[in-house]
Amino acid sequence: MEHFTALLLIVGCSDNLAVCTELPAPAPVYESAAECEQALPPAMREYMSDFPQILAKCLSVDPALKEQDAELVWEINGQGDLIASVEPATEYSIAARRTGD
Repeated sequence: MEHFTALLLIVGCSDNLAVCTELPAPAPVYESAAECEQALPPAMREYMSDFPQILAKCLSVDPALKEQDAELVWEINGQGDLIASVEPATEYSIAARRTGD
């Protein structure tokens, strides 16, 4: 299994941050947070001509998540900050049964 500890998230947004989309990172995972932080500025520059606002963040990955499915969860808060985390994937199944009328 691949060993990594940091994930690079890049998000391109409209001027007012109302519309944002996750963008592909040149290398989405890194062996260390320092490597990820070093890659962050050039990765952001790559998209500057395509989006008025570019937000990016290096996220620590919990080693326990390497053995299970995980999902990247992010949002832009009211102050314009990128808030993100890598969390265990959750599956919700809803069962419904109709009983006699």
